[in-house]
Amino acid sequence: MIIAVDGPAAAGKGTLARALAAHFGFAYLDTGSLYRGVAHAVLLAGADPADEKAALKAAKTLDPAQIDPTAIRTPEVSDAASIVAAIPKVRASILAFQRRFASHPPEGQSGAILDGRDIGTVVCVQADVKLYVTASPEVRANRRWLELKGSGSDLSETQVLEDVIARDARDTGRASSPMRPADDAHLLDTSNLSIEAAFDAAVVLIDAFRG
Repeated sequence: MIIAVDGPAAAGKGTLARALAAHFGFAYLDTGSLYRGVAHAVLLAGADPADEKAALKAAKTLDPAQIDPTAIRTPEVSDAASIVAAIPKVRASILAFQRRFASHPPEGQSGAILDGRDIGTVVCVQADVKLYVTASPEVRANRRWLELKGSGSDLSETQVLEDVIARDARDTGRASSPMRPADDAHLLDTSNLSIEAAFDAAVVLIDAFRG
């Protein structure tokens, strides 16, 4: 079984996808971490994230097992990830890995949950259940600001909101695999919804499919 969880940054899709994977015993892949891993490698090499050659080299040599979960969560890497993710050749390189993971979950698990921005529309159009998790830019910016503040960042909430809006524009406006809900996706707006309530709603949808 394949479950696609898409949506913009800080909507809660990662938290939801991990909880669902644990609940159902499915394999979980944070596809955004792949692009962050590429972006981090590019930055470490001293290259420009918009440099297609450098980004593609990083994508082709990326080892997901070597991705540092802390290092890829900085604002700089987040911005760079959105830039490298807009490069068609980089997306094509990462696409093959994602599809292999979905069709052949590791350790013989009976299903896979992938979260990202184009899982239901491009990566796994055949996904059995598609969820699109979203929230207003203001709510998402506040969540991200609180997260960054807790890690010592001095960015203002206004700056974070500007970054969220700019990233949304890049993700929805890119020519290759723009972020949008799949036509058959179930919408979960978490603006005024707790993660527990979103989880319960998602479980009902998945259980309904499983029969």
